[in-house]
Amino acid sequence: MRIATWNVNSIRTRADRVAAWLERSDVDVVALQETKCRDDQFPEMVFSAIGYEVSHVGHSQWNGVAILSRVGIEDVEIGFPGMPSWAAKEGLDPAPEARALGATCGGVRVWSLYVPNGRTLADPHLQYKLEWLAALRTTAAGWLAERPELPTALVGDWNIAPENDDVWDMAVFAHSTHVSPPERAAFRAIVDAGYADVVRPYAPGPGVYTYWDYTQLRFPRREGMRIDFVLGNPALEERVTGARIDREERKGKGASDHAPVIVELAE
Repeated sequence: MRIATWNVNSIRTRADRVAAWLERSDVDVVALQETKCRDDQFPEMVFSAIGYEVSHVGHSQWNGVAILSRVGIEDVEIGFPGMPSWAAKEGLDPAPEARALGATCGGVRVWSLYVPNGRTLADPHLQYKLEWLAALRTTAAGWLAERPELPTALVGDWNIAPENDDVWDMAVFAHSTHVSPPERAAFRAIVDAGYADVVRPYAPGPGVYTYWDYTQLRFPRREGMRIDFVLGNPALEERVTGARIDREERKGKGASDHAPVIVELAE
């Protein structure tokens, strides 16, 4: 079984490209982030035509997560218990964002996660990000305690580079989000709760990234960040036989600024 995660940065813009990639890569399940559309706008027919069922949650042109599977989609869950909400503008009541979607696909519990960005070290969005991650850690620890035998993958765009090797130049990010001690501690807390980074052993750094900004020729200059991860509980980790980052998919006209991350699982 082959599972993947990919921040597609607008599914309506890249539906045909994603479909072509699915057929080339022979992926059974892909978790998508930043779909940037409402549920009624998702191009589901493009994927059903090639054998994939679709589950999606999106409220507007921001955020949005999906799971595409050709091995079934069961027990779909929108958001995780305790997931914080966010007020998009001052004076508005906080509301849940489209940042987490879970489903069981081929016996594997997959969570497509789009972790809040944090914006800047002084922005309230950073505190929201840390609260979001803390809530995920608590809930995910509960999942592991309740169903240790169920292979569970927490996958997606984490908006955190947990190691210095995960950015092209730490000096550039010294006063930025994504690498701050609190963010890295929040990521590590989820790992410590029992969810291992199952990709790094097969794709070690330095110089191994999943995201390259569109500006300043970051991709051809190999100036990227590693912020997309597959974290697995022990039941999933023991089934992993390989993993890779499909850097080639970042190339060409109309590419997302993220590359897909793929994990191979034994039966």
